[in-house]
Amino acid sequence: MQAPAIGGVQAPRGNGKAIRLPQGASLTDFAEKIGANPAALVQIMMHLGEMVTATQSVSEDTLKILGEELDFDVHVVSPEDEDRELLESFDIEYGEDEGGEDHLQVRPPVVTVMGHVDHGKTRLLDAIRNANVVAGEAGGITQHIGAYQVQTEVDGQERKITFIDTPGHEAFTAMRARGADTTDLVVLVVAADDGVKPQTTEAIDHATAAGVPIVVAVNKIDKEGADPQRVRAQLTEYGLVAEEFGGQTLFVDVSAKQGLNIDSLLESIVLTADAELDLKANPDMPAQGVAIEAHLDKGRGSVATVLVQRGTLNVGDSIVCGVAHGRVRALLDENYNPVERAEPSRPVQVLGLTAVPGAGDTFLVVEDDRVARQIADKRTARKRNAELLKSRPKHTLEELFDDLKRGERQELLLIIKGDVSGSVEALEDSLLKIDVGDEVNLRVIRRGVGAITQDDVNLSLASEGAVIIGFNVRPERNAQVLADREGVDIRYYSVIYQAIEEVEAALKGMLKPEFEEVQLGTAEVREIFKVPRIGNISGSMVLSGTINRNSKARLVRDGVVVADNLTVSSLRRFKDDATEVREGFECGIGVGYNDLKLGDVIETFEMREKPRD
Repeated sequence: MQAPAIGGVQAPRGNGKAIRLPQGASLTDFAEKIGANPAALVQIMMHLGEMVTATQSVSEDTLKILGEELDFDVHVVSPEDEDRELLESFDIEYGEDEGGEDHLQVRPPVVTVMGHVDHGKTRLLDAIRNANVVAGEAGGITQHIGAYQVQTEVDGQERKITFIDTPGHEAFTAMRARGADTTDLVVLVVAADDGVKPQTTEAIDHATAAGVPIVVAVNKIDKEGADPQRVRAQLTEYGLVAEEFGGQTLFVDVSAKQGLNIDSLLESIVLTADAELDLKANPDMPAQGVAIEAHLDKGRGSVATVLVQRGTLNVGDSIVCGVAHGRVRALLDENYNPVERAEPSRPVQVLGLTAVPGAGDTFLVVEDDRVARQIADKRTARKRNAELLKSRPKHTLEELFDDLKRGERQELLLIIKGDVSGSVEALEDSLLKIDVGDEVNLRVIRRGVGAITQDDVNLSLASEGAVIIGFNVRPERNAQVLADREGVDIRYYSVIYQAIEEVEAALKGMLKPEFEEVQLGTAEVREIFKVPRIGNISGSMVLSGTINRNSKARLVRDGVVVADNLTVSSLRRFKDDATEVREGFECGIGVGYNDLKLGDVIETFEMREKPRD
């Protein structure tokens, strides 16, 4: 049924019919759902005051407004629901359903180590694993997530514990939150000599939001000024009450440097997991889990560190992880030794994926490579639409007119390449939070893992000057040659907050300069001289400051400005030209204004650029 013409355009009426659209859908997608011509919807959107092309991803609000106009009940499907529907179309169930109780077996706890920067999280893991990863970290700050499994003995039984090491710098909040989402239990590291700090409370918030129990490791008890009891008292304010104070939380005093009480910490983890959690999983189903980290290795291709949450992952399985897919070519443990299979709670490195998945992407084993490829292709299309929607500037008619009035909007475009996907995501998240007002916009037009390629440089050229940021990566040779030839700006960083500081400085540098008026001097008109072909000249006494030739001026009479935008065109002391006359001296001033009166005040000033904060 045709609707009444909207702005002279005919379109079908929905009569309240519900339609489902994915996030980032275009007008073409909408038109396919209702059997309309996309061009007609473009015209209707123009009538509603918004310029949208037929293939452009549009916001949820825009889709709903168009739905109301055409009497359709539009439901925008969340990415999670869309992914669930996608898997259901392949008869794949992803989630918590693991079969009956008979199929479940006890699995090791997955532990995330959290806490304030410099409180010794990584050194504590060093003590647990007897390995040194600090030396390889830029600036001593953990730059990406690692996962490791260790063994300990509790009550005569061999028990395994999986540790996830999350970054300590505040810029990695998003990654740290993801660590809490994949974990069963949190070890909160607090330095005995430093106490509770902002990131300590942040870690508590993440663990509380994830609903996981906390074991507190009070570290650095060997340092001078260490006061473990003060830490216990401080944490009671955040609901973490030690057992000796009548609470439920286990506190263990440790020294990662000296290796003190590490066994007690491991035992406390196992005891807390046994007391508060029922950790079981079905190892006899196709593997499912989450990618903790991923990077591009020069010799091995895409390498993803995954945590198996249920099922068993085997070499040769067809796997899809986010937008990546492939056949498992090899599985490596944390010591890079090959393993044939990975059971629940086991972190392993997976080789064989066609692309680098994102940190936090879910993975699952499917029946064959064809299904894996189809799922990955559909996810890729959805991700592309979502990124287009996120990065697209607004295009309403009103905003276009406003931009024209203000002058062209300034925008800094970035291409981010990094060594691991978690760092890239955290860097992008931090950069997009930089706030320098509405005058300047920052847009990430591409992010990825691996070396800076010729295609990245070409994209920078096509976008008229996007800056390429390389985080722990370098350009390929051809890319460097092209960048040097075309003058493309490539910046290299190994510590995240240096990148944030430089980009913020660049954004502030793009702001239009702000000027403020600075008064130079004032002079009172005491005599008026008529000079042929020049006009009236004021014989004046400089009351304050200096009067400079060629400076800006205004004329003030009885406290009211009677003439503005004047210039001191001539300045004389007696018969000699002068460049400036100071306070307390007489001079002749010509400002190109003839209606002078005795007692008028000439103010001179200049506009100086204000430094931005």
